[in-house]
Amino acid sequence: MSAAWTQTAATLAARVRGREFSAEESIRAHLDRVAATDPRVRAFLRVREERALSEARAVDARVAAGESLPLAGVPVAIKDVLHLAGEPTTCGSRILERYVAPYTASAVARLQQAGAVVVGKTNMDEFAMGSSNENSAYFPTANPWDLARVPGGSSGGSAAAVAASQAPLSLGSDTGGSIRQPAALCGIVGLKPTYGRVSRYGLVAFASSLDQIGPFARTVEDAALCAQALFGRDERDSTSAAQPVPDFAASLGSGARGLRIGVPEAFIASGLDPAVETLFRAALDDLKREGAEIVPVELPHAPHAIATYYLVATAEASSNLARYDGVRYGLRVEAEDLKRQYGETRDRGFGAEVKRRIILGTFVLSSGYYDAYYKRAQQVRTLIRRDFERAFERCDAIATPTTPTPAFRFGEKTDDPLQMYLADVFTVPANLAGLPGISLPCGLAGGLPAGLQFVGRPFDEATLFRLGAAYQRATNHHEARPPLD
Repeated sequence: MSAAWTQTAATLAARVRGREFSAEESIRAHLDRVAATDPRVRAFLRVREERALSEARAVDARVAAGESLPLAGVPVAIKDVLHLAGEPTTCGSRILERYVAPYTASAVARLQQAGAVVVGKTNMDEFAMGSSNENSAYFPTANPWDLARVPGGSSGGSAAAVAASQAPLSLGSDTGGSIRQPAALCGIVGLKPTYGRVSRYGLVAFASSLDQIGPFARTVEDAALCAQALFGRDERDSTSAAQPVPDFAASLGSGARGLRIGVPEAFIASGLDPAVETLFRAALDDLKREGAEIVPVELPHAPHAIATYYLVATAEASSNLARYDGVRYGLRVEAEDLKRQYGETRDRGFGAEVKRRIILGTFVLSSGYYDAYYKRAQQVRTLIRRDFERAFERCDAIATPTTPTPAFRFGEKTDDPLQMYLADVFTVPANLAGLPGISLPCGLAGGLPAGLQFVGRPFDEATLFRLGAAYQRATNHHEARPPLD
């Protein structure tokens, strides 16, 4: 079973169900892989070796009892913004380093019900605020393709774990691109579902109207398999949508023929690395050869998405993070009075980027500025959503590069927050509009992965999977592996 870590989630689950090998053997092989590679990659904050092996043995018992488990024995890594009962949830922050979750997030529980086994919690930018994983309070995670470069963020640990073959599946959260951007920089598949597709119960909030949980995988088939288990209504989350979940596997073989792909040329015209643009154009040519039609579309308000996002998201963050006061849970710094306790706790517990966003969000919500900033940002958000609605009258999905550049070096953008924020320029619009988006590897630019993004209509992940599967059948970019070995 030493080669179990090279297999897809679909293959692993099928072989465990077929009793070719056990879930315990699958998990043990991946734990060995983590032990061999994570000292260099540092994707994990915590590895739960004994608990994972115990849970794998329970999966073997369920298989022996005749249960049909779609993710039987599949290792999954979980971003440390999702709760797992009885275990720490730090959100990559000092302010929560002693916090232990009292319950398990619905998304995690659904994967466990399907037979998956959580092997550990992954590193992340603090409170999911960042595009490089350099904002973790503990240590930076490295990109498996080049250990001197960032894996992207904020779900960088989850992306790096899949890219390094430490787990075939992982979960991240995407508020402005935090699944798709690191997926692109690490050369794997990352799905941000439609807002409301996946329960947020047990997800620590950053910006509640934007956050969404989704999977990382090496193949579209694996991402679809994970989504099948994740999606669906949850009564514990009032924003969870009561939408039927189609059989995604049925759409994977339909091909790209007859689908119209919109390309917003004006939006992607500036700031794009030439090598990334070359790979993006080649991907469009590949899709045309598969029978897709490429059509021009316009997203006139998309250039304003970054500014809009950093008003809406920071406003919601300043509200959500007010609960970390040193009284109820997490870090407490004793002081001579309550007001100073609040201040000292937050000063020591929060990092620089989190403080920056809390201050900005508090400002835009303050008296005299609400209408000028937050209200206008919400109005622009509506215009962005309407742009997508008009574009989808002409096409079935919209294609852009996922990121404007390949992975950058550690420290390259930390002194310029605006340049860091622009790493999400192509991903943020889908969050503001609540739309599904998927990133696929589309080749190497100077030896580093680049990503192709598809954005779909609300609750139409099936078309994204269909297009992605067609593209992966026509190319072999998803088969490339980083030079860790």
